[in-house]
Amino acid sequence: MAWLAFFLSLLVLLGLARRSIWLSMFAGALVLGFFLLPLAELPKTILSSLSDPGAIALIFAVGLIPLIGALLEEGGWLSYLLGLIPGGRRMVFLLAPALFGLLPVPGGALLSAPILEKVGGGRPEERAAANVWFRHILLFFYPMSSALIAGAKLAGLDLWTIIPYQLLWAAFAVLLGFPFLLRPFRGPKANVDHVSLKALFPLAVLLSAPLLDFLLKRVAPLPALEVATLLALFFSFFLALLGSRLFGELLNLIKKAAPWRFSLIVCGMFVYLGVFRASGLPEVFASLNFPLFGLILGLGLLMGLATGRQQAAISVTIPIHLAARGSLDPFSFSVIYQAAYLGYLLSPLHPCLVVSAEYAKADLWKTWGKLFPPSLAFLFGVVLAGIFLYA
Repeated sequence: MAWLAFFLSLLVLLGLARRSIWLSMFAGALVLGFFLLPLAELPKTILSSLSDPGAIALIFAVGLIPLIGALLEEGGWLSYLLGLIPGGRRMVFLLAPALFGLLPVPGGALLSAPILEKVGGGRPEERAAANVWFRHILLFFYPMSSALIAGAKLAGLDLWTIIPYQLLWAAFAVLLGFPFLLRPFRGPKANVDHVSLKALFPLAVLLSAPLLDFLLKRVAPLPALEVATLLALFFSFFLALLGSRLFGELLNLIKKAAPWRFSLIVCGMFVYLGVFRASGLPEVFASLNFPLFGLILGLGLLMGLATGRQQAAISVTIPIHLAARGSLDPFSFSVIYQAAYLGYLLSPLHPCLVVSAEYAKADLWKTWGKLFPPSLAFLFGVVLAGIFLYA
């Protein structure tokens, strides 16, 4: 019954994730609870999952992130960041998507795509593939990444202990990007804005939150560490609002950014984890005899690929690891995270992949083909790390 319930919950999660990732997580949790918990216990388990002060703070914090991005975008601050990019055309193709990637907008690769088309070089599929690959580089280790924040909370880890390992994976991805994706973009950059002091404002907005989060977690007496993240992001949001001067349009911006979607995803992650823990499945997975490594990395990759959402994959794989091993160290977390990320990167449901190909007038599957070789090399690194961890 435990296995049946688990696989049914995965089918529900995968089936609904294409329409609504938060709804799919809630539905998957309800399937687990219906089969494996007394019906009277299910509402209590759900409420208990969402009553932790850290979880509550994180739910609201994640909702602020898209609002910050919307304020910077609508305020016209993003173009100033381009003047900070040194070097030639290759550096624009590396750093422009990465800088815009800090803003968690679904299909946000569309923000950097016009810049890359303006700079030019290469074939359409090559421009689209570079835009997708490098868009997520800084999010590997940016402390205000919603997937990283939520994943660390699920794993019971301090976010800042994960960052050094994530930096290594980001460096690996950049190294792979040079031979596989940046070779066509030789020459100097042209038609790109010059350096302006105005670029310091969006940088201050994007960097003030992680700096304040780091300081508050170490000096302030808080009921939960995630409260520091909430306060830091609220400061960043307030700074972006002051600089953009969009007070009168704030309500329209909130409707456009739809921050509740991001908050509901985090709610769904905690509910699924809470029901999973209460269902008896941790004991089932702890007694498994087949390789945990293959299950976690394979499931993370496949779920990321099937849903086009990294959060869906880590919401399932992290509880499985915790059930089997009892705890999760930062390096193991980073390996699990990268497997889920790779599936998400290559998924045809990944909005950035679709809009990048569309804007560049590139063939979607040829663009995917350009991404496949560096992804395969990256997967080889993940597998080697996983063998080392789980041997």
